[in-house]
Amino acid sequence: MNPSDFDYHLFGTHVRFGDGVSTSVGAELRALGLSRPVVLTQDRIATSGHYAAILQALRDATVLERRGIPPHSSVSLIETMAPDVAAFGADCVIAVGGGSVADSAKALALLLAEGGRLADHVTVFRPPSTVEIPLRTRPKLPIIAIPCTASGAEVTSSFGVRDGGHDKRMFWNRQVSASTILIDPVLARDVAMPTMRYTAMNGIAHCLEGLYSRGRSIVSDGMAVQAMGLFQHALCTPALDEAAQRRLILAAAHLAGMVLSMARSCLHHAICHVLGARHSLPHGLVNTVILPHALRFNEETAAPLLAPALDVVNRQGQREYARLSQWLQDVAQELSLPRRLRDIGVAEGELPDLARHVMTERGLALNPRPVADAADVLAILRQAF
Repeated sequence: MNPSDFDYHLFGTHVRFGDGVSTSVGAELRALGLSRPVVLTQDRIATSGHYAAILQALRDATVLERRGIPPHSSVSLIETMAPDVAAFGADCVIAVGGGSVADSAKALALLLAEGGRLADHVTVFRPPSTVEIPLRTRPKLPIIAIPCTASGAEVTSSFGVRDGGHDKRMFWNRQVSASTILIDPVLARDVAMPTMRYTAMNGIAHCLEGLYSRGRSIVSDGMAVQAMGLFQHALCTPALDEAAQRRLILAAAHLAGMVLSMARSCLHHAICHVLGARHSLPHGLVNTVILPHALRFNEETAAPLLAPALDVVNRQGQREYARLSQWLQDVAQELSLPRRLRDIGVAEGELPDLARHVMTERGLALNPRPVADAADVLAILRQAF
């Protein structure tokens, strides 16, 4: 066993981290008394030998496969899939992939249990700070998550699904976080290194927003600082080979996902949800571009809360930074990641409409600095353009 592997049970969830743990999925089914999983994944993952090994590990189960989960998922896909899964008699959902697959599994579990349309269960944000979450308590199918990126979605009770108008609808239900999480660095070998790095920037966003969210606590703070050290080591240590980088990124992302689950997200993620859904852009990529600018908006208000993360970055790095926003810009530059909205296909004329849509996002409720109106968001978008 690698010294950095881990295996623990917490609040009813079993988490395993280590090379090859994804092939223990059959044993996890047996431990939970389950035998009829529906397996969700993305097309690019479905063609890999590692995914074939997961299916082989499920040879004693009766499996329904659903490939082709799109970025940001899809309301129509989930609503079309649910009757087939119900007719199959699935007793659990296995999600193999990134955040969109994890969110699809949660949406499917919610809809199968509660019925109706997904829109019946959506979280509603009423400015400036009211979030209304429908009470939905019927038992949900257990979810077994096998993540391949640094999204951290497998540990949260929150999820987003894109509707036909390209808006991302947000949901929360305490029963949809995974019952088993198998984090296998071997699977991440099928993910391009630039993708791993920009999903890591999403994980960093979970940490930093968690540190200044109005939902923060001493528990989420501790995990955020620990994760920041792992992310900094993974992204800023030239001597590390790619396998070591992937392992560190996935471990850090797990901690960062728990930070998100506890403290929840703020303005930065509100912007990213709108941009990603409306332009079909990967969530991690949008995070990479927006985070330094959204962070700069909050740094004046939240600098004392961000200080522990800044201390980690400065202690482990080669130079000292006065602000985390500058460190993030330098990391993106050194890793040759996109840093401007214009570079990822966003037109300047679209920025005002995007800013208006951000004002409907629930992440604004927990932001440490009040977002007065769309002009505040538009200023951030213009800085990022």
